[in-house]
Amino acid sequence: MDEQAEQLIDLPHNVLSRLPTKTLLGLKCVSKGWHKIISERSFIQDQLQKHKPIISGFIFQGKYQWCNEDIKIVSYIPVESKVSQVQQMVFDFLPEVVVILASCNGLVCCRSCFPAQDPAIYVCNPSNKQWIRLNSATPDQHSTIGLVFDPARDPVNISTKFKLVRVKQLKIEEKEEEELYYTFEVYSLETGTWTKSNEICHCNSNLVKNKSVYVGGILHWQTNGDKVLTYHVENELSWLISVPVPATEFNTIPEACIGDSEGKLHYVMISEEGLHIWFLEDYFEIQWTLKYSKSLLEIEEEHPWFYNLHERVTQRVTCDMDPWMVPLAFKDGLLLMRVSAKLYLYHIETGMMKEACALAKLGPNSMYCPVVLPYSMSLVPLNWA
Repeated sequence: MDEQAEQLIDLPHNVLSRLPTKTLLGLKCVSKGWHKIISERSFIQDQLQKHKPIISGFIFQGKYQWCNEDIKIVSYIPVESKVSQVQQMVFDFLPEVVVILASCNGLVCCRSCFPAQDPAIYVCNPSNKQWIRLNSATPDQHSTIGLVFDPARDPVNISTKFKLVRVKQLKIEEKEEEELYYTFEVYSLETGTWTKSNEICHCNSNLVKNKSVYVGGILHWQTNGDKVLTYHVENELSWLISVPVPATEFNTIPEACIGDSEGKLHYVMISEEGLHIWFLEDYFEIQWTLKYSKSLLEIEEEHPWFYNLHERVTQRVTCDMDPWMVPLAFKDGLLLMRVSAKLYLYHIETGMMKEACALAKLGPNSMYCPVVLPYSMSLVPLNWA
């Protein structure tokens, strides 16, 4: 076969691989030939190299405040639609209702809702509706799990490799005063088993469950203190990172979340001083750089429907008072936040703000500490993973 003929054969591959994931998911229905091309691992790897994962929506699931029973409703909030449409059938391809645990580069980790007769942990791709049940990975309600999947480090042209990191908080029994520490276990798909790390991290703060952020080979968890817990997956090292500004610096109770953008960890805080976003410049020196800053009065002037924003935010002086404005998740310059009983999407680069939905559309207990995870559409296969 001459070179020109080979180029003609490769033409559909070369053209299609330049298209974004959302377009390709629709084109899989055009013909059997295109479906075959778009489903091939070599094509998916090529497309991943040309298109980095971008935020396509946020997964939202409420939690009960005073009981251990799980809420079964999982909502998906797309970011691109002109009229935001909440979707609640995104995970209906799974064999049971689930609780969302983590999201990373197009894959989602979840577990059975409790109570369950045979609880399981799943890793799935909602875009292509593929999933696998992990053997020897029985879930519980007390551990926190992070998902590690990086196609740039582990190409998917042969198989899809990912890891889970399970974090447990334990107490040092010998101490008179309560002293807590974290342990780490890593689940490898290749071995199908959990391996306990020798690493521990002393920390008396509790984790904000199911809100891990994976950046540059490191998992990050927000705590309810002024620290971020980190774990380097390959080196099996853990340490604590101080947040840019401790909560004690303010007269009222600030709200915060962590996220990532441009390959860096970001810290988002809403306080009496306004909306501030930092990114972590240096892990060893723990150097944060302020990226964005806007006062509450400025936000209210630009978006008049936030009436009396400064007054309402600064009224929260104790933790038992419900916050008026809360950052829920941050990804690729896009902030999802709650203001009163509505969710808003805020592009920090453009200053564009749009209403995403009312909390009433997201099921029960959507106000109290929900799990909110960014999601990026992906072609990554999980069959014969």
